[in-house]
Amino acid sequence: MKTVQNVTLKDVQAVYSGPEGDLWELIMGEQIHMGGFRSSLDLADRAGIQAGTRGIDLCCCNGAGMRFLIRFRQVASMCGVDATPTVLERAAKRCQAEGLEQKVMLVQADVCDTGLPAGMADFVWGEDAWCYVADKSKLIAEAVRLVKPQGTLAFTDWIEGPAGLTDDEAVRFMKFMKFPSLQDLTGYRDVLTSNHCQVLVAVETGRFSSYVDLYLDMLNRQLTYDALRIIGFDQSLMQAMASEMMFMQKLAHAGKIAQGLFVARKLSSS
Repeated sequence: MKTVQNVTLKDVQAVYSGPEGDLWELIMGEQIHMGGFRSSLDLADRAGIQAGTRGIDLCCCNGAGMRFLIRFRQVASMCGVDATPTVLERAAKRCQAEGLEQKVMLVQADVCDTGLPAGMADFVWGEDAWCYVADKSKLIAEAVRLVKPQGTLAFTDWIEGPAGLTDDEAVRFMKFMKFPSLQDLTGYRDVLTSNHCQVLVAVETGRFSSYVDLYLDMLNRQLTYDALRIIGFDQSLMQAMASEMMFMQKLAHAGKIAQGLFVARKLSSS
């Protein structure tokens, strides 16, 4: 697992409370993860998410994942946990606008220590967001604590790819993205196993590079004005961010970063 210094939760909160978070939503939509709706369908299918079940979305952001699960997998209820008040306020408004507020509970908390009752959920869900959490082991342990025995953990995340990052590449990429740590496929599998889970799926989705291409193409060909408006028409900042995204594109095509998909089953109540 790669780690960087001086990237904290406050940095992540600043991103999703300000224009940078709005910029990500501009190019990725409400479902701020690689693959959007198709990725969510894929994860739900592989995890066997059933109608009538109860779930917890750790790092729920604006609640898009929960709304997807309620609408398209008919889950009974969702609890969304996030540490950033701005995105929780946005989640509450969007759930209310869609008439789903009675099925969603929102909690502002550290996802590594939620304070929620043990064994309250049939499944824990996450989409491309656990890369923002420094201590992956504590996060997984909390996710396991929250599900019932035989409950499911289902998540996607940005991970280090099979080609591996050099230390310099990791620092540049992770500081731009505000990732305090970046796990890899084997690392996540090992953490899940050590937390009394049976790993059912641990794969790279193969989506990463094509979606980075898409986002850059959209910014260059269609959304330039919209993006500039979000960042106060600061063209120098726009160029700097574009440079970092092109660096990310290069890493993705070289197999140095990827999107991982994981499904695991809790084997016991321990």
